[in-house]
Amino acid sequence: MAKKKETKEEVKTEKQETPAGVNPNIPPIIINSQYMKDLSFEAPNTPMIFQELKAAPDVEISVDVQANKLQEKTFSVDLKFNVKGKSGNNTAFLTELVYGSIVTLNVPDEHLEPVLLIEVPRHLFPFARNIIADTCREGGFPPLMINPIDFVALYNQNKANQQAANSK
Repeated sequence: MAKKKETKEEVKTEKQETPAGVNPNIPPIIINSQYMKDLSFEAPNTPMIFQELKAAPDVEISVDVQANKLQEKTFSVDLKFNVKGKSGNNTAFLTELVYGSIVTLNVPDEHLEPVLLIEVPRHLFPFARNIIADTCREGGFPPLMINPIDFVALYNQNKANQQAANSK
């Protein structure tokens, strides 16, 4: 019987350099707090709108993300929603939400903007969506379940709009 010859392969690992200002022992995103900064709900055509509604209202949603530096690596990030529900030509409801957070980032400086405007909103979105759904339900309408938002596309669209405005 032939013996199997065992060989040991040496695995070489290159130690990756840590970018300046990044601590490898700290997560890249730390959400220090989340909070509802502003919430508004109006149903200007009640109670008549409830007699008109035969199905869920048509809904228009606009979303914006804003970030501001608070300290060296600490930022506030606001996720803003404006939601308008309509039934025919009548406004069923209007709701506005600004859902905020304070985050500490441990990423290279060149990644700050995309992390603040893409990754942090991805973490905040489920909480904001739940507040909007509950608010609409409490207002007498079906809960509004907002589909997931492509924050990368939103970021790229805003960057393109800024570049177009700057080139004029």
